[in-house]
Amino acid sequence: MGLTIGVIGLGRIGGFHADTLAALPTVEDLVVTDAHPAAIDATTARLSTARAVSDADTLLSAGVDAVVIASATPTHAALIDKAVAAGVPTLCEKPIALSVKDSAEVVHRVADSGVPVHIGYNRRFDPAMAAARASVAAGDLGFITTARSTTLDPAPPPRDYIAASGGIFRDCAVHDFDTLRWLLDDEVVEVYAAGGNQGDPHFAEVGDVDSASVLLTFASGTIGVVSVTRYNGRGYDCRLEVHGSTDSVVAGWDDGTPARNLQPGCGFPGGTPHAFFMDRFAAAYRAELTAFCDTVAGDGSPALCTARDALEVAVIAEAATRSATAHRPVRTDEVRAHHVTAQRQ
Repeated sequence: MGLTIGVIGLGRIGGFHADTLAALPTVEDLVVTDAHPAAIDATTARLSTARAVSDADTLLSAGVDAVVIASATPTHAALIDKAVAAGVPTLCEKPIALSVKDSAEVVHRVADSGVPVHIGYNRRFDPAMAAARASVAAGDLGFITTARSTTLDPAPPPRDYIAASGGIFRDCAVHDFDTLRWLLDDEVVEVYAAGGNQGDPHFAEVGDVDSASVLLTFASGTIGVVSVTRYNGRGYDCRLEVHGSTDSVVAGWDDGTPARNLQPGCGFPGGTPHAFFMDRFAAAYRAELTAFCDTVAGDGSPALCTARDALEVAVIAEAATRSATAHRPVRTDEVRAHHVTAQRQ
């Protein structure tokens, strides 16, 4: 018998996950729900294996083997708690919660539950990025001097999304923070961030920026460089560069890279630029959901992001937010001492 997987939240990414899960050979049935009935109807009309229920509580009591949470960010923490209380293995889209304090409280509550909880950081399953990590782990590059992660969105999300997102460091750059931490198997000790606004004034009105860069100092001495923007008109650009003392590697340079190469006589990249993250990372999402289903079936995947991993990413994002606001470096232990240690006492 195949798995029965629940999906809570059927918006852009939730609907995409439902389609991906329905196509996996290990998945037999889907149980789906959303706060908006139209999203439920669209999913069940599209997928013959999807059965609709009215709410998350009903879904978690419907005999599901696992659940994927893809609802709005403010609902994540409560839904993780409900899934764990029901004993249902969980994959939740990032982040755990909007604040470090709330994220730490969730991690503390689920730590001894025995229920697997993973957070959706799909770049761990991108083949080239995984190969870069393997090269670092094998020592093929010598000691790592610099690791660069880039996320350039082609256009901003809707204004309502921006206002509720928690800001570019918590919403967008967290993917880069997780990628670098996972790539290097190392912890960030200090963060320096700067951001700016040249586009829609709504970003500034809600205390956000539309473009930012972040310098991360890792415990080993490696420097991480993160660049993010909401305005990259040529397409969706996500790349990774790893520079070592003996070799360097890149991931994300393919014919769909949205860049015009001005080097005379060089035609690379020559393909249609990637338009959005779902076409750029379709294979990675499929691999991530496959790994999660394998974990539910008893074959664990070390690449899946744990809740505690995601908490460390939240600490980095909070440090970046503070740094950009105060125009100073911020050590991660400053954030951790204030938000993580205090909630355990």
